[in-house]
Amino acid sequence: MTHHTTEPVPGRPPRPFGARLEAAMDTHGPLCVGIDPHPSLLADWGLPDTPAGLRDFALRTIEAVGGHVAALKPQSAFFERHGAAGIAVLEEVLAAARQTGTLCVLDVKRGDIGSTMTGYAQAYLADDAPLAADAVTLSPYLGLGSLAPALEAAERTGRGAFVLALTSNPEGAGVQHARDASGQAVAAAVATGVARANAAAVAAGTLGSVGLVVGATVGDAVTRLGIDLAAVGGPLLAPGVGAQGAGATELEAVFGAARRHVLASTSRAVLSAGPHPGAIRAEATRQAARVGAVLRP
Repeated sequence: MTHHTTEPVPGRPPRPFGARLEAAMDTHGPLCVGIDPHPSLLADWGLPDTPAGLRDFALRTIEAVGGHVAALKPQSAFFERHGAAGIAVLEEVLAAARQTGTLCVLDVKRGDIGSTMTGYAQAYLADDAPLAADAVTLSPYLGLGSLAPALEAAERTGRGAFVLALTSNPEGAGVQHARDASGQAVAAAVATGVARANAAAVAAGTLGSVGLVVGATVGDAVTRLGIDLAAVGGPLLAPGVGAQGAGATELEAVFGAARRHVLASTSRAVLSAGPHPGAIRAEATRQAARVGAVLRP
């Protein structure tokens, strides 16, 4: 079991998230397992839809795949719906993931301005934050510049961010595919801005710590909108693998020359193998090999 520690060493600058993620994908394959305690999955596992059920579900998932996959991705909404007790479980889940050495991407999709964005940065990206994760998902649709407090906090603490660019929901296209007066698509402008944030890391020969979220089911949108994913220089989080329908063909078509930077995310395809940890781990290993054959042949 290889650990990619998230704990800072006193007196030493934190190792950037991009470098840690690259090492984790090299070791375990490019798979991120979502921890999504959806009511139907809890029921399938014979668990109640309560904070205790969430805790059992999430900690059993970490027991199964912690130290065996590149990353874990808890979906904050499924914990938040249970109020303070659910948030307490999420704190415990993040701490448990840290103990396994597995990188944790907290899926919160935050996006705001000014001091409020700074507040979110303090909540998720500060070393002493109870909800600190290795990376978070962020929404740039109040303007990419509005994310500066979070991106700066992530850089200071060796953490990362995945910025929404092309999502697979049909409603997203109305905003993400829209073009400005110069003809550039909104999603392409986001990708260009993220590439700028990663320029120093790329110049140093490492993977940047600011990534994009690009759905594995977006079809030809990347090409049609003129987005060069290989030039982004950071990781590409690709939801939609497995139960949502994306397989080898879709991954190859969407990501092309940028395939090696893709972290494929799946939840139900792995978690539906539960509740036994051994079965979950076996399915995660199978899925990692499956996506690895396409993304890192």
